[in-house]
Amino acid sequence: MRSLIPKVLIYSALLASFGAGAQELSPRAYWPAPVGTQILTVGYTHMSGDIIPDRSLPLTGVDSSIDSLFLGYRRTLSLWDRTANVTFEVPFVDGTTLGSRDKELDLERQYKGIGDFATTLSVNVLGAPAMNRQQFGAMRANPDPLLGLSLKLVAPTGDYDSDRLINVGANRWALKVEMGYVQPLSHKWLVELSVGGWFFQDNDSFLGTTKEQKPVALLQGHLIHRFKPGFWASLDLNYYEGGRSTIAGRRLDDLQRDSKIGATLVFPMVSGHAIKLGYSVGSLSDADESFQTYLISYQKVF
Repeated sequence: MRSLIPKVLIYSALLASFGAGAQELSPRAYWPAPVGTQILTVGYTHMSGDIIPDRSLPLTGVDSSIDSLFLGYRRTLSLWDRTANVTFEVPFVDGTTLGSRDKELDLERQYKGIGDFATTLSVNVLGAPAMNRQQFGAMRANPDPLLGLSLKLVAPTGDYDSDRLINVGANRWALKVEMGYVQPLSHKWLVELSVGGWFFQDNDSFLGTTKEQKPVALLQGHLIHRFKPGFWASLDLNYYEGGRSTIAGRRLDDLQRDSKIGATLVFPMVSGHAIKLGYSVGSLSDADESFQTYLISYQKVF
């Protein structure tokens, strides 16, 4: 087990250590809904390229094909008379990763299992008091600027084998703290900006040693167009920096500084049912390290 550590450190010449979720694009994360609204989401993502399930691992230069099914639940509630949302998410991952660097580390890893469970609490502190459906309809027709805060907690519940370099789960707690701002340009166009950071607990069972990671700072921007209630599209962009790792007491030269661009489309089918489509390209600043993500999900609103 410990014999793998020098190989991991050698392999870090290719590093751009991804913080858990650092590349996620989340348009309309701070757009409110009437109190009592519930959304059940069942979705599928396909990721390919230089990416692995635990994006904090010090590995790039790999070629992966990862399929994920995920289940999510979101409920809007009143918290201190403000609009708030609580969200629960859990994925099931099935993937294959291939990688090598001058024959110093050859790997082929197939993995399958439940990923880490995540929960998010967001509260709109400006522009979105707790609303019923009639009040929400009036706000949607003439929106004001919105300011929100959120906490996302990722628990180490996913499948993990301490003897394996690549796993579905990360075997550590992670916390994202974020502030988001929505500026209406008209009743149909919105700009959403957010700034935040990921903070990570140490993984004390990483190939028989400890893996630490510094926080990752994250910026997101979304240009959103609302066609009609429940039907919208967005252009999405983010930038993230930080996340330098330490393995077995040795600090790695793996500072990540990169960005991701994508697009999202949500369209209703019949009342209370919608389909969400998404596409994104990651690692825009380095042509040798890139990946793509395709998303399709079904949403039931009730």
